[in-house]
Amino acid sequence: MLKERLIGLSYAQKRILQITVDILLIWSALWLSLFLRLGGEEGWLFPSTEQLWLFVLAPVLALPIYIKTGMYRAVMRHFGNQALIDIFKAVTLAFAALAVAVLIGRDNGWQVLFPRAAMFSYWSLSLLFIGGLRLAAREYFMGDWLIGGGVGAKAANREDDSGMPVAIFGAGEAGNQLLASLRVGRTLKPRAFVDDDPSLEGRMIAGLTVYSSNQVGRMMAETGVQQILLAVPSASRLTRQKILNRLAPFPLHVRSIPGIMDIASGKVKVDDLQEIDVADLLGRDPVAPADELLEFCIRDQVVMVTGAGGSIGSELCRQIINALPAKLVLFEHNEYGLYAIHSELQGWIRANELDVLLVPILGSVRNGVRLEDTMSAWGVNTVYHAAAYKHVPMVEHNVAEGIMNNVFGTLKVAQAAIRCQVQNCVLISTDKAVRPTNVMGATKRLAEMVLQALSAEQAPNLWGDESRIRSVNRTRFTMVRFGNVLGSSGSVIPLFRSQIARGGPITITHPDITRYFMTIPEAAQLVVQAGSMGQGGDVFVLDMGEPVAIVELARKMVMLSGMSIRDEINPNGDIAMTYTGLRPGEKLYEELLLGDNPSPTAHPKIHRANEDFVAWSELRAVLDAMHKAVNTDAYDDVRALLLSTVQGYQPGHGIVDLIYEQRQG
Repeated sequence: MLKERLIGLSYAQKRILQITVDILLIWSALWLSLFLRLGGEEGWLFPSTEQLWLFVLAPVLALPIYIKTGMYRAVMRHFGNQALIDIFKAVTLAFAALAVAVLIGRDNGWQVLFPRAAMFSYWSLSLLFIGGLRLAAREYFMGDWLIGGGVGAKAANREDDSGMPVAIFGAGEAGNQLLASLRVGRTLKPRAFVDDDPSLEGRMIAGLTVYSSNQVGRMMAETGVQQILLAVPSASRLTRQKILNRLAPFPLHVRSIPGIMDIASGKVKVDDLQEIDVADLLGRDPVAPADELLEFCIRDQVVMVTGAGGSIGSELCRQIINALPAKLVLFEHNEYGLYAIHSELQGWIRANELDVLLVPILGSVRNGVRLEDTMSAWGVNTVYHAAAYKHVPMVEHNVAEGIMNNVFGTLKVAQAAIRCQVQNCVLISTDKAVRPTNVMGATKRLAEMVLQALSAEQAPNLWGDESRIRSVNRTRFTMVRFGNVLGSSGSVIPLFRSQIARGGPITITHPDITRYFMTIPEAAQLVVQAGSMGQGGDVFVLDMGEPVAIVELARKMVMLSGMSIRDEINPNGDIAMTYTGLRPGEKLYEELLLGDNPSPTAHPKIHRANEDFVAWSELRAVLDAMHKAVNTDAYDDVRALLLSTVQGYQPGHGIVDLIYEQRQG
């Protein structure tokens, strides 16, 4: 076909063809301008000898200008509005050059008949011919125009066009950029705009009708749209939540373009579509971090993160690297997790030319010697301790490992920090440490108590150090509690996504269960800032807003995937929901994160909890007994110690450790 043959031409051949056609168009515009002015009065049809020089001079002056302004670098089938502006400038400059040449020629005796009216007709016709041909070529190659109205509107709504029909929410600049990108491709076919601006309702933009957000049902019926793309990158989370709530009743798959900062920084393009960020369903905008708090324990210092390859640890590393430490020690027991975060951060350092040394260390927090060797070898100033077992039912079934990792791992990190004179040590804790009903929450509260007790000692007799000289404690210990983070390992969000992708069912433990949620980046930023505010032994809790009903979260995720819930009301729906019952150790409602009588801090999202703790001399004896009970698989003794030590611990069931049950059975 002719279209494929033209597209298949080499760049040089295409350029020669364009120049040849432009010469013909210049001659045509020049001849027609003279004919319109002179043909009626004088019967003018062919140029005189003097006028023939106009037909030589016009392309000679115009073509260098066209080449210099880049008219022949534009790809015809990707021709857009900016190219029209460039054509206007180039044609106007070429016209001005010809007019000046004619005036100079006349002053030097050139007797050419070129009336002023014909000059301006030539300029107008040149714009029409040269610009119009390129628009016609754009229509021929792509089937759509990038500017609205007329044929463009007709092309945009062809029923026989290929591609999935989509609507764009947001008729602003981002929406128009997205439209232009989609029309270059053929996978998605834009059919309509949806916008909240009442002044745009019913109008045509770029050939598409603009519907209000109250006309989504009508828009779907008239256009056959199956997806809607959010083009509101600068909108707040609250605004996006309101938009999603309006779209939720309709069977539309909702996707979004990235945030405005990601677009502005060049990380992504406006047409890089992504699934809806579940954080938008929460409607909470993160509080902007205070730079001085982010950098206080990090900038130009040696920082170490335990559990660096985990969901929280890896995000901590990303936040830390941007605060420019001198060195960042990645301490992780999982080889692949360490490799993944090290590779990612190395790429970020190279791309941004940062002067930060990364140190990947394989090791377990249960190995005190490895911890101490690492901290002393690199002269660590600040430790963020994120390594922990946090999956409630899994720890409930593996009590010994949960205690050894969460309690004694934290103890060994703290003792290594004291021995190595680390200035700051921040424990990543959990809301489940508040009046816990499970072993995981109890171990995290016990880990907090370890740091609280050590913080109160100037020269503690460290656990397992009977033969060693007491170390002077110069470490400032801080604990930070928060709830569930979106997208972390073990979170319901990735579980729901995978279940929806498989066609269901979605499994929920209880129809009334609620949870607090926060994004991983927001949690990591707040952890770093809270760690900078501690005076020693502080327990900080993060304000995570209002609790979220898990059932409603699942429903919205299904609806925004373009599917429906299968239930008694709609037995033919796409995705079923089943209830499996609360698992061992799970609460129906999480406790308020703020504990008892919280006090405010300099940050509106960070509060200081007032928690009692046991003195180190007494707690050390509990740890001795706990260690012995774990090593002898005395799970009854382990539970008794947790009940007597951790305030508010109230397990809702018997011991369900798998080894214990096997031996009992």
